[in-house]
Amino acid sequence: MPLLTLLFRPKVSGLGHVPHNGPLIIASNHLSFSDSIFMPLVVSRKVTFLAKQEYFTAPGLKGFLKKITFHALGQVPVDRSGGRASEAAVTTGIRLLNAGHCIGIYPEGTRSPDGKLYRGRTGIARLAIESGAPVIPVAMKNTDKIQPTGKMIPKIARVGVYFGEPMYFTGDPTDPFTLREATDKIMRAIGQMSGQEYVDIYASRAKEILREDEED
Repeated sequence: MPLLTLLFRPKVSGLGHVPHNGPLIIASNHLSFSDSIFMPLVVSRKVTFLAKQEYFTAPGLKGFLKKITFHALGQVPVDRSGGRASEAAVTTGIRLLNAGHCIGIYPEGTRSPDGKLYRGRTGIARLAIESGAPVIPVAMKNTDKIQPTGKMIPKIARVGVYFGEPMYFTGDPTDPFTLREATDKIMRAIGQMSGQEYVDIYASRAKEILREDEED
């Protein structure tokens, strides 16, 4: 997309850390919907995201357009509602990695409501350990200012995309301590590049707290 590159002039660092082939997990912070546009824009290989199934099933014209957009961005619908559904998401991810694909994951599970970095979900650690794929931490910068939540049309401004060194993980993929330790290492790497304040709760809980405060 040369036009997007010309308009937003992505500032990219560490792209040489991204291998051109083989299974790969790209783990990014998540500030805006446009993260899923700008990060793949600068990577030479296709990045497949595991997206929430409801993005593909919304009714009406808006839902149809959203479905087309997510398909165009290379996103795969998975049920991430928890329990067996979460297991299905991990199974889908491992299948893609075993086939040599590059998958993109937002370990926080949802967009940051306030620009801070939140606790990572441990599914990414399971994927890394079970597949043996390297994890490339990524820090997106300025995308929340370009396209805040709820805004359809982005502002024209410069985007930052910073790639870290590959991270490899081994151990028992069923051990919660091992998974938490690996996930926290990934989040620390992202935080060091992004400069975001870290909050040790899930972003989904932070959103609930913000809604509760607004209702009071």
